[in-house]
Amino acid sequence: MQQTLPEEFYQWMEELQAVDFVLVELTLYLDTHPQDSNAVQQFNQFAQQRKKIKRAIESKYGPLQQYGNSYSGMPWNWNSGPWPWQI
Repeated sequence: MQQTLPEEFYQWMEELQAVDFVLVELTLYLDTHPQDSNAVQQFNQFAQQRKKIKRAIESKYGPLQQYGNSYSGMPWNWNSGPWPWQI
């Protein structure tokens, strides 16, 4: 049974995916340009933005990641869908 969620959830997930994309690209760049202080600063800003988005989503809709990367509500709500990869 697929649960339908408000449009806000999908907008947040799209924003989270965009920030994740930027973080992956910056990580690849910084692997070869570790002294680029502007890129490091940009990475840290996006990492902070990602935490805020993730926290907002999880506070309203439940955990996004397992294995201690996200907290669970009570009762255990990791088994509530849709999961991030189902969107």
